[in-house]
Amino acid sequence: MRHIIRFMLGLLVLSSQIAWAAEVIFTEAAPGRPFSAAVTVGDTVYLAGQLGVIPGEAQVVPGGIEAETHQMMKNIQSTLTSLGLSFGSVAKCTVMLADIAEWSTFNGVYTQYFKPPYPARSAFGASGLALNARVEMECIAVKHD
Repeated sequence: MRHIIRFMLGLLVLSSQIAWAAEVIFTEAAPGRPFSAAVTVGDTVYLAGQLGVIPGEAQVVPGGIEAETHQMMKNIQSTLTSLGLSFGSVAKCTVMLADIAEWSTFNGVYTQYFKPPYPARSAFGASGLALNARVEMECIAVKHD
């Protein structure tokens, strides 16, 4: 009986290590930052939140919510492309807006990049975003064969 319990515990430990194995993708987009641009677990890809920053710089593009949203979407597209994915691979987005009143302006840009059927999405107003950004978005994508 003791051998069976040890064997079962060993299988449980081994299977949990396999199930939680993750391929972590680092990019030069955020050197020195304590996070990955994306992490792949199985067929699911978790993208870190993106701002409308100028690639390689720590400042958002000038021009407010519309310009920042366009740049943010280009930054997300760059990460997706580097993984062999596209906006069509995105299943879920979470949007953080510095001012929820800018939601409709954000949507006007968002719908230029995502087409129906749109990903599931949550959006909320935040009391402050990094670099005084107007918008940040994180995505979950799925790899398709």
